[in-house]
Amino acid sequence: MTSAPAGPGPLTAALAGHARAAVPAHPPHGPCSCAAATLADRPDGLVVRHGGIVAKAHAPDDDPARLTRRIAVADRLPGVFLPPLDPAPVTLHGRPVTRWPYASPVDPDDPDAAPWEATATLLARLHRAPVPAAVPPARGPAKAAAAVAGLREQGAHPAVPVVLRAWAALPGWARGDAPAPGPAALCHGDFHLGQLVRLPHGPWRLIDVDDVGLGAPAWDLARPAAWYACGLLGPGEWARFLDAYRAARGPAVPVAGDPWPALDVPARALTVQTAARMIVKSAADGRPLDEVEQCVVDACARIAAVPAAAEGELAPGGTT
Repeated sequence: MTSAPAGPGPLTAALAGHARAAVPAHPPHGPCSCAAATLADRPDGLVVRHGGIVAKAHAPDDDPARLTRRIAVADRLPGVFLPPLDPAPVTLHGRPVTRWPYASPVDPDDPDAAPWEATATLLARLHRAPVPAAVPPARGPAKAAAAVAGLREQGAHPAVPVVLRAWAALPGWARGDAPAPGPAALCHGDFHLGQLVRLPHGPWRLIDVDDVGLGAPAWDLARPAAWYACGLLGPGEWARFLDAYRAARGPAVPVAGDPWPALDVPARALTVQTAARMIVKSAADGRPLDEVEQCVVDACARIAAVPAAAEGELAPGGTT
């Protein structure tokens, strides 16, 4: 005798119903007969799609008032963010929930098609946008600190001491212990290519407002910079990204010359954050680090060995 497969959990079912409630009564292509689909299921975000609508349950500890202010940023910048469907979250099963149009993400199986120029232009527009009153801090450094806290809980793993030494070598602002130096701007806070989507025949837009706020704009460039520094992003792609950001007058780096003095510390912090998450995941999977993961840990060893004040040392060859 076999048991029937388990149905969706109560939160997943509630999200599906909340998304379904936003589907137009008379959609342009006829009624939707599609079933709900789970797009992401993580502790900090459960995302369910029904037709052309997506409902997202944010982290249980996400403050609804701050999330509302972050949603307002996306609503004010329709040329940068995918527009929200509601001005504020609702609460379902103790989680703040928002709704958005469904849009197609970057194809992870076709990295050569990554829209580096469009990405850089969106970030530059965001960084140049007027800062609304009472916008929360961007949560980039806090996310890095949380990843390292998770690594400390991991305990025995040969790569843990290397990553913790790299973390200790960072200045306090990159660890979330002090305000960032320099002029602040509106930032995404957790930018990577998975945060890009586009509606059919439309331009690319940013998604995921959970970490949006006031912070150091260089943080949003730090993940591509870190991957470039680790040798995981080619110099051609990096040049396309950086040149497009400068052409769009992004304020995170100088308009000409070496960008690395502005990017060095954030890139180091994102390298440590990435390594911490990779170690925790590999340990949970019961496997050794793969080639890419080991490459990021090796970069942490270089970070720990060279003070952050030595400009450009994380970049390949010390230059970009």
